[in-house]
Amino acid sequence: MKIGIIGAGFVGRAVAKLAVKAGHEVMISNSRGPQSMFSLPYSIGCTLGTVEEAVDFADLVLLAIPLAAYHALPASLLTGKLVVDACNYYPERDGRMPELEQHEATSSELIARYFSQSRIVKAFNAIPMNDLENDGLPPGSPKRRALPIAGDLEHDKALVAQLYDQFGFDVVDVGSLAEGGRFEPGTPSYCKPLSQQELTAALAAAFVPR
Repeated sequence: MKIGIIGAGFVGRAVAKLAVKAGHEVMISNSRGPQSMFSLPYSIGCTLGTVEEAVDFADLVLLAIPLAAYHALPASLLTGKLVVDACNYYPERDGRMPELEQHEATSSELIARYFSQSRIVKAFNAIPMNDLENDGLPPGSPKRRALPIAGDLEHDKALVAQLYDQFGFDVVDVGSLAEGGRFEPGTPSYCKPLSQQELTAALAAAFVPR
């Protein structure tokens, strides 16, 4: 699979490293241009491009940027693309967002409304990146950690779940994109090392006011 990544921070680099190791082709981009990431092809094995080039290249686009920056991208940029939303809402970084503060939407729903011609799957947001790189185990391992996923289309979730499995993690499908609020910051499962059974219970216990 060809994976285009928007954002070259901790999330973008960690996912790129694991995806290349799993045999995928990866292009990383950021708002500052390829020259700002010149060392990554040597350390990760990816290629570099502009944001537009990474999107054109990709079968799957990973959105790994601060939540407040999503509307700096053109709304039409991701038309027709499968987009994995790895963003989280941190008010101290992103500023106060009334719809999120008042629980009128989840962060992924805000992104889905903006990129209305894209297919959004929420994933890779509820685990520290050091853990993502180091905690993966083979299928069937008794201590294998599970990660949550949410989205409205089963086929798209299956593709992202395949990445989870290749990276060494079990999957818990939370359901529709709106249910992604169950693994946002502050919820019982957020960034906790849990088995599939434990994660299922923690997700069920999350308070989702809508």
